[in-house]
Amino acid sequence: MGFKNIRQKVNSWGILSFIFELLIVLPCIFILLHLLDKPNENWYHIKNYLLKDYIIGTLKVVLFTGIFTMTIGITLAWLIAAYEFPFRKFFKWALILPLTIPPYIAAYTYNGIFNYTGIVQRFFRETIRITPDPKAFDIMSIKGAVFIFSVFLFPYVYMISRSFLEKQSAALIENARLLGRSSSSIFIHVILPISRGAIVGGTSLAILEVLNDFGVVSYFGVQTFTTAIFNAWFSMGDSSTAVKLASMLMVTVFLVLMSEKWLRGRKKYSYTTAKVRGIIPIELKGIKAAGAFLYCFIILSLGFIIPLLQLISWGTLTYKTIFNIKLIGLIFNSIWLSAISAVVIIIIAIVISNFCRMNSNWISKVFSKISILGYSIPGAVIAIGVILLMISLDRNMVWLYKVIDPNSKTLVLSTSIFMLIFAYIIRFLAIGYQSIETGFDKIGIKFFEASRTLGYGVTKSFFKVDLPMIKPALISGFALVFVDIVKELPLTLILRPFNFNTLATKTYEYAGDEKIHEAAIPALIIILVSMIVVFLLYKFGDKEKR
Repeated sequence: MGFKNIRQKVNSWGILSFIFELLIVLPCIFILLHLLDKPNENWYHIKNYLLKDYIIGTLKVVLFTGIFTMTIGITLAWLIAAYEFPFRKFFKWALILPLTIPPYIAAYTYNGIFNYTGIVQRFFRETIRITPDPKAFDIMSIKGAVFIFSVFLFPYVYMISRSFLEKQSAALIENARLLGRSSSSIFIHVILPISRGAIVGGTSLAILEVLNDFGVVSYFGVQTFTTAIFNAWFSMGDSSTAVKLASMLMVTVFLVLMSEKWLRGRKKYSYTTAKVRGIIPIELKGIKAAGAFLYCFIILSLGFIIPLLQLISWGTLTYKTIFNIKLIGLIFNSIWLSAISAVVIIIIAIVISNFCRMNSNWISKVFSKISILGYSIPGAVIAIGVILLMISLDRNMVWLYKVIDPNSKTLVLSTSIFMLIFAYIIRFLAIGYQSIETGFDKIGIKFFEASRTLGYGVTKSFFKVDLPMIKPALISGFALVFVDIVKELPLTLILRPFNFNTLATKTYEYAGDEKIHEAAIPALIIILVSMIVVFLLYKFGDKEKR
């Protein structure tokens, strides 16, 4: 009777969860429904002459980025987890910092560094007195895009793999050494197999970020599905063709996720004893210590130090003209938009995760999967689905608008900031949901059951008992969502209201107009916000462990 009573009481949580989940999947449903639209001339033109280039370009960028992020991430994770060398503790958290620089900002920065007037070619001309071939330094290509993605997205693999390796039993490595295995052999035959799940998980996140990107591929002129969707929507004004391309990109994402499941396989590695000693780092000396330090420093320099210093240098040239009331407006727009969206996302995540926690059935499992669906769908696809949904709602609600205001526009939702916030919720709910779910996993359900035994209702138990206990998860979830929205470009570019800009869109506009120096200041503010949040979360997580 007790469990029946609980289920009856949580109906309101279930109803709210169902409504939120339905809102998440509606844009995808609208995309699938519009697939039935009759193809037009633009679609036939793209299909016959451009589609092959889009497919090849997307596959090349995804494949090589996956290989390089995997290689850089796991090698750095193994170095930090297993060895002691100069500045290891600094590199342990500093190697996360490349994630604070959005890839599109990195693309603008590195192009500025390597182009004809950049610091590299000027060094050759003015210092060494050699005039290099400009083509040799041209990074605006698929190779350049792969370089940018690899150097700035490897922390996904690094963070997950390092966390996994640090929890592994030292006995695995010690036994391998007793059997005569060298360090390289242990890495290849022991570490890589047991870390497969972590490596594949981190790499898949990096690949999903690549599929979501518009800024890098657009600026470098690389033909991918994302640029095709933008071109069809903005240049051709053809929603039908954009929908068809978006659906193909959805299929690509689905294949990536299925590949992840297959690559993870069914192999699982667990402890055979309760007495587990974590890996104790071995101290490196001499050339090995220098090599480990140099490798970490080079990667950190490429992914953070060099672009940051270049942006600061450009910022000193333009800050007097850029620091004005318009910049303050951009900062205000970015902060309030990100804060409101993050708060709404955390509230929705709390409702759904609490419902799933109290109901261990197939419905809760479906809700859990849907909640993390949005993060795997590229922003351009979500944007198309949201636009189609909002336009449809506007058409069916014109009568209501006229009742409220006879002079009302016919398009209200589809031209408002609400549409952008709605898209953010779909895209970033997964981040908030996973943070809250982790918080609930830590506290379990025993305290909730004890509260119910003492006579508290379900909702009162949640607010009095559960909510205070998951405060760390709330803070980390809000911070992560906030930073991701501040950096978000594709969704904001497509869905923002007329004449509405954020730091991200203004940075993109400056770079697109070849005003790369002016782009430095808004870019630096984005990076600064991201750095502060990443550092505080690292410190907060470290404190929680202690």
